[in-house]
Amino acid sequence: MYFSYSIIGKLQLGESGTGKEVLARAIHELSPRAGMPFVAVNCAAIPESLLESELFGYEKGAFTGAVKQTKGKIEFAEGGTFFLDEIGDLPFALQAKLLRFIQERVVERLGGRGEIPVDVRIICATHQNMQTLIEAGGFREDLFYRVSEMVVDIPPLRERGDDAIVIAKVLLSRYSKRENKSIKGFTAEAEQAIAVSPGRADSLQKAQGNLPIRSAR
Repeated sequence: MYFSYSIIGKLQLGESGTGKEVLARAIHELSPRAGMPFVAVNCAAIPESLLESELFGYEKGAFTGAVKQTKGKIEFAEGGTFFLDEIGDLPFALQAKLLRFIQERVVERLGGRGEIPVDVRIICATHQNMQTLIEAGGFREDLFYRVSEMVVDIPPLRERGDDAIVIAKVLLSRYSKRENKSIKGFTAEAEQAIAVSPGRADSLQKAQGNLPIRSAR
């Protein structure tokens, strides 16, 4: 997989639940950075007021409650892969700071003066139409080009043929090993139900603990 070795900006596009983080982890695990951290942050899941400190960290005394120096998630990914999910939700005010990090590969913590070099591979993802966001003034065009040197369009599970069965079998195998159970596979009825389901990749993952109970043979 070529892009597992490349460090150019990667942007994954696809509906919620198509498995964007799963793909990002696979890229990480197939790359020379596999033994280093994989750190994921979902921009849509963190309040705007906290996102900057979450990404870039802060120095002691930077704000009320900052009682000690704290690394940001980008620093924790040193040597590995930093996955920024739902980048379309990144506040406009933070986009310039992220752009500078991508260009210079340094971060500056909140309340800090020094630049901290960080060696990470960056993978971004979103379910939004980025061109529409750019035209509406909600996303910087220069940042978009930096994070999208390579674009991967991930179709939803319902459009991926037999992928649902393949994913379900992988999840079943993981469940079997984790629970120390001997499970051979799904019944024919269960496979048919999975194949016609319009379900999402993350839904299959959440259901892995229930599928074997109903469907193992």
